Amino acid sequence: MPANKQHIDYLSKTLTQAQQAQPVCPPNPAVGCVIVSPEGKLIGQGHTQATGGPHAEVMALRDVVSNGQSAVGATAYVTLEPCAHFGRTPPCCHALIDAKVAKVVIALLDPNPLVAGKGLAMLQQAGIVVEVLPIDHSHAVAAKEQMIGFFSRMVRKTPWVRVKIAASLDGKTALLNGQSQWITSPAAREDGHRWRAQAGAILTGVGTVLADDPVLNVRLTANDAASSPRQPPLVIVDSQLRTPCDARLFATNNIALQAINTPSRAIFIYTNSPDKKKITALEAKGAVVIQLATDAPQAPVNLSAMLLDLAQREVNELHVEAGATLNGALLDAGLIDEFLVYLAPKLLGQGRSMVETSGLTALSKASPLEFKSVTMVGDDVRLLVRVSGRDQF
Repeated sequence: MPANKQHIDYLSKTLTQAQQAQPVCPPNPAVGCVIVSPEGKLIGQGHTQATGGPHAEVMALRDVVSNGQSAVGATAYVTLEPCAHFGRTPPCCHALIDAKVAKVVIALLDPNPLVAGKGLAMLQQAGIVVEVLPIDHSHAVAAKEQMIGFFSRMVRKTPWVRVKIAASLDGKTALLNGQSQWITSPAAREDGHRWRAQAGAILTGVGTVLADDPVLNVRLTANDAASSPRQPPLVIVDSQLRTPCDARLFATNNIALQAINTPSRAIFIYTNSPDKKKITALEAKGAVVIQLATDAPQAPVNLSAMLLDLAQREVNELHVEAGATLNGALLDAGLIDEFLVYLAPKLLGQGRSMVETSGLTALSKASPLEFKSVTMVGDDVRLLVRVSGRDQF
């Protein structure tokens, strides 16, 4: 194929590799890499592994060796600037330099201050030709979408906040009596678990915990589960510490729940309550109780402060599955980046809404949104809807 078409094809393969990294690599960014021989043959590919494991470049170079090939003089295509610092793993730049590749094509420079151009400089100093895609290149844009939580945490110092909602066509998430299982199809519910799997953490409110007693973990089919061994941390907004100590979300040792709640996960509870007895009881169940500074113990949890704290805990994408009250509080505070909405072909009439927010006095004050994608999932429609301008960082 023509050289330019080959170039595009290899870049596409890096995105495919990065997609495989999304469920396993948080808090690291989802990065993909392919290695191409001087003759234009794909000789290795790989993606970032679980925390503490090899990054994409190392996995691709290992694949070269396992294929009986050599990376000398090869071109490496990678979705993010190779790291130049010692973190949980050695610098990927060293691996590429030691392998004697001739060229590295990078979709995006790393916004992490520990890298931020240092990888580019290190490769160039070693005599390697480096090409960085224009930021508006389609593959650069796609790569940023795959790592949007990482970019958010590095640049904005807060996670990317995605609110997931399952609703009827007339926008109801439950009947007035609270019944909601199941509005959407099994296919939509399984798809929702894939979005959970790539999250840095899953957020809910104590109201949902009290009403539904949910587990809120990742439950995938056998094939998907093999590629997603991690359970994202659970975050609960609970200003007055009403979370029951016998809630199912703590039941990691319960035989009935063991299969769906393994491996165990971190549970963070954000509160204003000074109730030391309840804090001790929840911590005994394995929760980390975080008291945010407040002048009014009865006030709602400071959601902006919570997001800053979660970023410090290396949460890139915060996947929200909560009720209308918490959804509304996040929206009123200007903290939501996008909505992941599953609409079922059903009409419920009176019922519970998606979001409870302060009323508007004019249509011009409505939150400006833009559709990112509209996809059929089973019998339902999946909408990815972004708050306009939230990805401009």
